[in-house]
Amino acid sequence: MKRPPKHAPVRIGSTDDLRLFQRMMATAITRPLSADDGLQSRWIDGRPMEKVAAEFIKPNDRLTSFERLELYNRMYWFRLFDAICDDCPGLQAALGERAFGRLAQAYLARYPSQSFTLRDLSSRLVRFIRERPSLTAPRTALALEIARFEWAQTVAFDGEFRPVVSAAALARTPPGRLRLGLQPYVTLLDLRHPIDSYVISVKRRDAMRSEASNTPDSTVTARERIRRVPLPRPSRTFVAVHRHDNRLFYKRLDPAAFRILEALSKGSTLTRAIAAAGPGATPARVRNWFKSWMALGWFCARGNKRGRRPS
Repeated sequence: MKRPPKHAPVRIGSTDDLRLFQRMMATAITRPLSADDGLQSRWIDGRPMEKVAAEFIKPNDRLTSFERLELYNRMYWFRLFDAICDDCPGLQAALGERAFGRLAQAYLARYPSQSFTLRDLSSRLVRFIRERPSLTAPRTALALEIARFEWAQTVAFDGEFRPVVSAAALARTPPGRLRLGLQPYVTLLDLRHPIDSYVISVKRRDAMRSEASNTPDSTVTARERIRRVPLPRPSRTFVAVHRHDNRLFYKRLDPAAFRILEALSKGSTLTRAIAAAGPGATPARVRNWFKSWMALGWFCARGNKRGRRPS
C-alpha cells in the first residue's frame, strides 16, 4: 500500500492528480478519531490539521474546512462502530459498553476495514483479542468464545454453498474410502460455556429493550429491569452454527457426534471418523445423526473452505 500523501494537488488536471486527491481524502476520513471523538488536530507530518484541510476542502458560511472534514471522519468511524456492535451483541453484553467501546476502537485502529463490505469487519477480532488480552481482562477466555461464536454467525449467514453429496454417492463408496467435506458455512465449535444460549438471551433482551423504548415514559423503571443478562457458567458445549432455508441456526451436538464431524472436516475417512468418536457412537445413534445431517445438507465434496473462522 502506498504511503498517504502529505499534500493535496493544487488543482485536478490529470487522472494522477485525481488519484492523489482521492488518496488524500480517504486518508483523512479513515484516520482514527481523537480522544474526544473528533478529527485529529495534526496531519501525518505534524502540521495543524486546520491548514491541511484548507488545502482541499472549502469552508462554507456555517462550517470551517476542518469542521466539514470532521463530519465525514466521524460519520465513517461511527458507522464502523455501529456495524461492529450489530455483529457482536453478546461480546458487548459480556464486557459492558465502555470496555467493549475501548476494545472496538483499539481493534479498528489495529485492523482497519480493508473490504468493500462490512461483512468482514469482525473477521480478525478473535486474533486481536488474543494479541491484546488486557482489553478484555478478566473475561478474556469468555470473550474469545463469544467472538468465535459471533463470527461463525456471519459465516453461516452468507458463507459459500457447495453441491450436496447425494445419499446414493455415500451408499456406493466404501466407508474406508469415503471422505466428506462440510459446507463452508458450517462452523463447529467446542466451547467451555453455553455461548449459544447466552447470545440468544442477549438478543431476546435487546428485542425487549427495543420494544420497551417505544412505550410511555412512565415505564422507564420497567425498561431498566431488562438490562442485564447473567454471564454463562462454565459447561462444555458442542455446537454447529449453520443456516437452513436461508435462516441462521445453532445446533447442539453430542460429543461423539461432534468428534465425527470434526474428524471428517479434517479429512478422515468415514470409518476413522466414527472410530474417533469413541463408545458413544453406537450404530443406531450414528444412523440418526447422519440422517439429520444429510437432511440439513451439510455434506459436500472435500475442498478448501473459505471464511470458516477468523485468523
